[in-house]
Amino acid sequence: MSRDHDLIVVGGGPAGLATALHAARAGLDAVVAEPRRAPVDKACGEGLMPGAVRALAALGLEAPGHPIRGIRYVQGHREVHAAFRHGPGLGVRRTDLHDLLHRAVLAAGVPVLPLRVGEVRQDTAGVSLPDAGLRGRWLVAADGLHSPIRRSLGLGLGSRGRPRYGLRRHYAVSPRSSYVEVHCGPQGEAYVTPLGPRLVGVALLTDRRASFDAQLERFPELAARLPAERAVSAVRGAGPLRQKTRTRLHGRVLLVGDAAGYVDALTGEGVSLALIGAEALVGNVLRGTPDRYDGDWKRATRRHRLLTSVLLQARQQRTLAPLVVPAAERLPRVFAAVVNALA
Repeated sequence: MSRDHDLIVVGGGPAGLATALHAARAGLDAVVAEPRRAPVDKACGEGLMPGAVRALAALGLEAPGHPIRGIRYVQGHREVHAAFRHGPGLGVRRTDLHDLLHRAVLAAGVPVLPLRVGEVRQDTAGVSLPDAGLRGRWLVAADGLHSPIRRSLGLGLGSRGRPRYGLRRHYAVSPRSSYVEVHCGPQGEAYVTPLGPRLVGVALLTDRRASFDAQLERFPELAARLPAERAVSAVRGAGPLRQKTRTRLHGRVLLVGDAAGYVDALTGEGVSLALIGAEALVGNVLRGTPDRYDGDWKRATRRHRLLTSVLLQARQQRTLAPLVVPAAERLPRVFAAVVNALA
């Protein structure tokens, strides 16, 4: 068995890597267990809101990508847009973001070990991972939307309503603007994120199970701009998206990122919340107040969770869904306030 680490981070996605980087820069001994080779790709809208850009800047990191000036909602012939008031967001490939964080963690002296974590054993002094040969004072579960650690600890809660799923593919076409387009259809949303001068990411969110092409056909105006021969990546999927968690602290295990709980990708704040959660987690470990982490996480994400839940409920009501964009069009200041509250 190796020496005790301060933090064992299970999962090398943005949440886990940001946690390890915060820990290293605070003088903590951290190690990351991640069996997949970097950079890791996954289904993701790939739009960083201004809050995520600021969080990366606070870590001294600048991601490559395409500036995002705001959000545009589209429904048939109706459009409404809102600009970000406090700096731009960024459209960035998930692999580029992962590579940036991975290199920063290695440069900070944190080992990233190609280990798959199995059994987790806790005692009053720390956590042991017998299969991986690791022991630490704290274990951070950053192992994703369907966190095996969360499941093994019985921290998951059932979710009501129809499950939602996400699909993503890239197209070699020019963005129409520097805004993220959100196309609202009768059974879901299509997000178009500018990633470069000749590249966009298209993410489809829906409660219907079907192929990417079949889902895209439900947005005929958008599909006409995305010929199949311009597709430059394979389809990746994720879901069910909503994941409820009983608590983010269980003994000496702390949950962060998607493992800590997830409402929906509707407002594109997953990476922002992962970075915020990572900072809060490390701060509480440093202060010796891990019991406050769950409350800090809830306070930091309350606005996002509330607004996302309200928007999601409206979008999933067949009678209300067609009214969302017309209402935003009639109340542009309210729409801009919501966009910037989330950004």
